[in-house]
Amino acid sequence: MPLLSRRTVLLSLLAMGTLPKAARAQTEPFRNEADPFGASPDSFGVDEQYFDPALLPPPESPIDFPIEEVPLRRIRKKFRRQMVEFEGTEMPGTLVVDPDARFLYHVLAYGKAVRYGVGVGRAGFAWAGEAQVGMKRRWPRWVPPREMVDRDERAREWINGQPGGPDNPLGARALYLYANGQDTLYRIHGTNEPHSIGKAMSSGCIRMLNQDIAELYEQVIVGTPVIVRASRGS
Repeated sequence: MPLLSRRTVLLSLLAMGTLPKAARAQTEPFRNEADPFGASPDSFGVDEQYFDPALLPPPESPIDFPIEEVPLRRIRKKFRRQMVEFEGTEMPGTLVVDPDARFLYHVLAYGKAVRYGVGVGRAGFAWAGEAQVGMKRRWPRWVPPREMVDRDERAREWINGQPGGPDNPLGARALYLYANGQDTLYRIHGTNEPHSIGKAMSSGCIRMLNQDIAELYEQVIVGTPVIVRASRGS
């Protein structure tokens, strides 16, 4: 049997909630502001963004707002957080997104996962592939990408970024996905529109209930592998 790397062991223990607090702290040296891939999620080229860097709000809100939990009666049963059997072969600790089923799986052990209901991107906006969690933020700012500013008048209002908070479309927490050292511009984040869970109506990112993304945020570390399965168009 091959030896497991320290990273694999830490991911597995963290996913199962058995990692000691001291070890948890050591696995998150890049939490919040620092980025292990050497770039900021907002440091795009001038041809990719319109914003003025001098006018950007703080990357995270200085206020850690309380999270108002959405009553589960408002969420269809299958989209509520629950432990399930998992048939995939991904290693413990991995996040797996199934956009067609509107589920995100946090693999705890082979054959077991916590399943969350999610909202996904509309047709034409969805992204698929393999990535890593490159950064984590609490109550993150939102900087709409150029193509959204071009097509959406509401996004144009926040061309220089919307401060983090309960009214921000990224919700209470955000996980920033990187692939091959580059920001995919794809996020797993909270939402202030809980009715979107189980639906395809975002601009490409994965939405979760704020109470769910807050739990997941505490369970995953920077570097956690993420797999977003390709949609079959359903």
